[in-house]
Amino acid sequence: MSPRAWIAFFAVSTLWGIPYLFIKIAVDDGISPGFLAWVRVVLGGAVLLGLAWVAGVLAPLRGRWGWLSGFAVIEIVVPFPLIAAGEQHVDSSLAAIIVAAAPLFVALLALAGFDDTERVSGSRLGGLLLGLVGVIALVGIDATGSTDELLGAAAILLSAFCYAVGPMILKRKLADLDPRASMGAALAIAALVLTPAAVLAPPRGTPSAEAVVSLVVLGIFCTAAAFAFYGALVAEAGAGRALVITYIAPVVAVALGVVVLGERPGPGAAAGLLLILAGSWLATGGRLPPGRRRRSQTPLPPAPG
Repeated sequence: MSPRAWIAFFAVSTLWGIPYLFIKIAVDDGISPGFLAWVRVVLGGAVLLGLAWVAGVLAPLRGRWGWLSGFAVIEIVVPFPLIAAGEQHVDSSLAAIIVAAAPLFVALLALAGFDDTERVSGSRLGGLLLGLVGVIALVGIDATGSTDELLGAAAILLSAFCYAVGPMILKRKLADLDPRASMGAALAIAALVLTPAAVLAPPRGTPSAEAVVSLVVLGIFCTAAAFAFYGALVAEAGAGRALVITYIAPVVAVALGVVVLGERPGPGAAAGLLLILAGSWLATGGRLPPGRRRRSQTPLPPAPG
């Protein structure tokens, strides 16, 4: 890959690995999941729409608002608050590992006939089963301390499912749009939908400086900048190599949780991380070099945190 591609790769791997840390900081400070998600999408949407307007790529959005709205609900409105709600009860590192199961849901949906180009068989089917064992190990061992922990893990797992469905909509109906325009529009729609949640659950008291910084980082860097770098990465290196960040981001999140927050992932997290990443890699055709993938099996873009 070119130096520009490597820069974009490390930037996206980091930017989609750090949201879990800042979400945890914000919710622990009393920021509600709905308000956190709203601030994040408002900031990210404003930046991306501004970039799209300057680039003159907003015109093709006409006539696409129905699919953009569906994508916004599945990819942003539902999972963003759910992950924040889940992190009220589980560690940030555990949340990141659970979200890493998203490619497994892609494979399951393909088996159900939702996307034949992603259908699994052979080693890919084995990877799917391996990853599912990892999810069971993770939840069964590390998230059984209380009902709240189980509910938190379930909320994050539902977000991972949304992150599998959303890219399917993007791939089928919106792939021809400039990412700055499509994602900026989706974030703007999400901001409108999430406004009542933000109004009904404002912060309790004045947020701390750490919480304010977390909100800014989530909106500007983990949302707007991450998508901009991801577009550059796909353009420079292709979607196949770009998909590898799906397996790097959770490692970044776990490392930050341990170093910054003092989290201590249990044996279930260790086993689950290895099994989920290995299973996701196999289930998405990881054994084939990117240049040799069948054209009909263009990898789906990974999900943000």
